[in-house]
Amino acid sequence: MLSLGERVKRYLTFASGIFECIGFAGAIFGWASLVFVLKEEGYFYNLCTSSHNVSEPGGSNGTVDCYLQDERFALIFTMASFMDSFTTLPGGYIFDRFGTMPAQFMAISMYTTGTLLIAFSTAASAVLLFPAACLLAVGGGTFYISNMQVGNLFGDRRSTVITLYNGAFASSSCAFLLVKVLYQAGFSVRSIFLFISSMSIVHVLRVLFLLPRKNIPYPLPEDYTYGITCKRFGSDSSSCEEETVRQMKPLRVENEADVEMDKRPENKQWEVEEKEEKMEPTDHFNIQTKPSTGINVKMDKVRSFKSCIFSRLFATHLMWISVLQLRHYLFIGTLNPMLMLMSHGDTTEVSKYTNAFALTQICGFFCAPWNGIVMDWHRKRPFDHFVSKRLAGMRSAVVSLIITITQCVLFSISATIPILEVQYVSFILQVINHSFLYGGDAAFISIVYPSCHFGKIYGVGQTLSAFISLLQYPCFALIQGPLNNNPLFVNIGFIVLVILTYTHPLNLYLHWRQELQQSRTKQNPQAGVKIQGDELTKDTDV
Repeated sequence: MLSLGERVKRYLTFASGIFECIGFAGAIFGWASLVFVLKEEGYFYNLCTSSHNVSEPGGSNGTVDCYLQDERFALIFTMASFMDSFTTLPGGYIFDRFGTMPAQFMAISMYTTGTLLIAFSTAASAVLLFPAACLLAVGGGTFYISNMQVGNLFGDRRSTVITLYNGAFASSSCAFLLVKVLYQAGFSVRSIFLFISSMSIVHVLRVLFLLPRKNIPYPLPEDYTYGITCKRFGSDSSSCEEETVRQMKPLRVENEADVEMDKRPENKQWEVEEKEEKMEPTDHFNIQTKPSTGINVKMDKVRSFKSCIFSRLFATHLMWISVLQLRHYLFIGTLNPMLMLMSHGDTTEVSKYTNAFALTQICGFFCAPWNGIVMDWHRKRPFDHFVSKRLAGMRSAVVSLIITITQCVLFSISATIPILEVQYVSFILQVINHSFLYGGDAAFISIVYPSCHFGKIYGVGQTLSAFISLLQYPCFALIQGPLNNNPLFVNIGFIVLVILTYTHPLNLYLHWRQELQQSRTKQNPQAGVKIQGDELTKDTDV
C-alpha cells in the first residue's frame, strides 16, 4: 500500500505532465493560428505579387497573389513536422540510454531557444522561423516521449493514462490560438513569446522534484520511488545515494553480455519457482523458463531490438502511421490557404474558421481517453485461461486500429467536400482521429514489444514516417500548380491510401491468432487444441 505522500507525488506528476503536454508539446500543430498572426506582421509579404504594386500587408482583397507566401509557410511547417518525427529516434535513444532528466533538459533547451528566436524575429528576419519552428517541434516531441512513461505508475490504467497524455499533446495546438487571441487583444508577438520562454522555469522545477533521474519501469516494483527521496533536509548523503541506485536499477537483461554481468551476486535477477504448474501464461518476449536440476529458473530475457523492427508487423504498423500522419500534416499545413480559397479571400471568415479549428483541438484531451478506455475494457473481457495480458492487449489493439482507420476515412471524405460549413465536421473528425492515432500508436508499441525498447521502437517508427511526411510539400505544390488550386484529386488519393491501411489490423489479428494457438499448445500439448477454420503459419516472426 502506497503512503499518502507517494500517492500525492504520483498524481502531481500526472497533473504536471498533462500541463506540460497541453501547453507545449504539440504547439507546432496549431500552425494555422500562428500563420494568421505572422501574416498580419508581414512575414514573407515580399513574396506576394500584385498588379497594383501593393507593397504593404493588408492590401485589397483580390489584388494580391500570395501563393508564394503560403508556399513558404507550408515549407516551414513541412520541415518542422519532419524534424518532429525524424528526431524521435535520437530522442528516444537518449531517453532509453540516459534517462528522463537528460531528455527533459534537452527538450527545455530547444523549446526555449525556439520561442526566443520567434520573439526576436521580425518580418525582415522571417528566415528565423525555419530553425525556430524546428526547435519547437523537436523540443515538444521530446516532452511527449518522456511523459508517456508516467502511465507505468498507474498499473491497469496504463493505456488510459498514455492516451490522456496523447490527448493533451493533440490539444496543445490550441496554445497558438491563445497567441492569436492575445495578439488581437493588443499584445506584441515579442512579449507573448518572451513569456512562453520564461515558463522554462516551471519545466526545470518539475524535472527536479516530480520526475525520476532514469526511467519509470514496467511492471512497477512495489517499493519504487523517484524524485526527491530524502525524507528530510539534513539526511546523510549515503541514504540519498541508496535511493538513487534503487531508482536506476535495471529490471531487464537486454543481451547475453548483460546476462553474464548480472550473474554477479549484487545484480542477480533470478526468480526460483519449485513448481512449474504455478506459472501463468507469460509474455514470451520478456520471460524465458529454463529447467535446471529439477528447479525452474525464470530469467528476464528480452527480444532483441533488431528482431522487433525487422518484422512484418512493424512494417504494416509503419505504413499505417505514415499514411495517417501524412493526411493530418497536409490538412494542418494547408489549412490557411484552403480556408482562403473557400472563403474567396475573406480574412474575417478565415479568422473565424481558424479559431474554430483551434478550439476543437482542445477537445482532443477529452477524446483521447476513449481509445484507452476501449482498449482497457476490451482487454479485460473474458476469453480463456491461455490468454496472457499481452495477448489480451493485442486483441484490444486490433479493435483500436480498425476504429482509428475508419475515423480517418470519414475525415478524409469530409475534407474533400469544398464547402466551408462542412469543414466544421472535418475539424471534429480530425481532432478525434488525431487523438486516437498517436495514443493508439504508443499503446500498440507498449503492448506488442518489450518496454525496454519502447523509446527506440517508437523513435524508429516516427523517424521513418518523417520521410513520408516530406511528401506534404510536393502535394501542396501540386495543388497550387498543375491542379490550379483544386485539391480534389489529391484528397481522393488520400482516401484510397487510408483504406489500404486496413491491412495493419488484419495482420495483427492473424498474428494474435497464431500466438494464441501456440500458447494453447504449450500449455496443453496433448490436447492438440486447434482454432477452428484457421490454417496458421508456423512462422513466429512479429
